[in-house]
This record gives sequence, C-alpha cells and structure tokens, in this order.
Amino acid sequence: MRLVCSTLGVARSHVLALTSRSADWKDRRQARHSRDDGPLLQDIRRVLHELGTYGYRRVWGVLRHQQAWPVNHKTVYRVMREHGLLLYRHGQRPVSARKHDGKIAVAASNTRWCSDGFEVTCDNGERVRVAFALDCCDREVMSWVATTKGIDAGLVGDLMMQAVESRFGANQTAPDEIEWLTDNGSCYTAGETRSFARSLGLKPVTTPVSSPQSNGMAESLV
Repeated sequence: MRLVCSTLGVARSHVLALTSRSADWKDRRQARHSRDDGPLLQDIRRVLHELGTYGYRRVWGVLRHQQAWPVNHKTVYRVMREHGLLLYRHGQRPVSARKHDGKIAVAASNTRWCSDGFEVTCDNGERVRVAFALDCCDREVMSWVATTKGIDAGLVGDLMMQAVESRFGANQTAPDEIEWLTDNGSCYTAGETRSFARSLGLKPVTTPVSSPQSNGMAESLV
C-alpha cells in the first residue's frame, strides 16, 4: 500500500479511512437540506409593501429587529433575488446589447431626424446651450433652441414641434412615422418628451449607451 500511495501521491491515512467506512456511509457535506422559503418570502413581501424602497439589508434589519427572524442577510438576499424583489443599485441601468452598424444616413427626407446639443462660451463668461434637429438625408437644420440654462424636456418639445412645423406646416403632424434619433440625455429620454414625440408622429430612438458614433451625423455638426 505504501508504494501505491506514494505513486498516486495520496496519504495512506486517507486510503485507510476510505476502506474502513461502513456501507451506509454518507458525505454530510454534500447533503442538501430542504428549505421552505414560503414564510420568509411572505414576511419580506409584507415589509416591501410598506417600505417599497428598501433593499435587502434594510429588509433583513426589519425582520431581525421587529420580527426576530433567525436568518442572516445572505438568505434574505437569495430569496429576494430569486423572486425579483431586489432594487437596482443607484445609477445602475440595464446594459444595452445593441451595436452600432454605421448606417445613419437615409435615402429619403423625413425618414429619420437626429438631434444633439452643444455649448458656447461667450466673451462675458456666460454659457449658451443649443439643441438642434437635423434631417439625416438632406442634413438641413430644421429647428433649434437656445438657453443660458440647461436643455430640458420642455425645450426639446419646442424643438420637435418647430421641426415638424418647418416641414409640414403649422398645427400639423408627420404624415408618416419619422425616427427621432438622439443620445440618452435626460431631456430626450424623459417620459413627457417621448410621449410628445409620438403625438407629433415621431418615433423616439436612442443610441446604445456610450456609443456617440451611433448619432454621428448630429455629433459631426457640433
């Protein structure tokens, strides 16, 4: 046995322990205990119903202090994760799987419009922020807005309305749906901006995150 163990590189004591085990021996390390998460899940849902902005650590704290639950925070995390109850971390957003295919220009006018903004520093130190709308076929700047403050959803709404009026007349909407291509700035992705765009006949389309080349026509104007 010594020669065999030496050749295989195993300890003789381990081999002796293996050969001396009874026929009904079981490895307790591999045994899985059945777990009933039902009661814990109910209490977690009850806490979240009253405190919907709590993450798993705060939920665990409430369970531990108010209801004396003998459970650690990892178990609370697991149960909340398995049932889709976790919050996004601050600033976290789903990663876009879209890729830039390099085709921004279109063959016909009023098929795709794009928009972007830029900042101009004046001689007196003031800063003027400008946003514009550009046709991705003929590259005409159809409308623009400017402010010494930040570009917000209201100004983007004015920008879109002016662009539609410049092409189709006052109090008109686009006869056919037009793509409205922008980056992911808050003034473009705001719910009221997207809703107003649809009412004008525009289809809001945003670029993939961290992909300025996907709005390259507007970026090149800046």
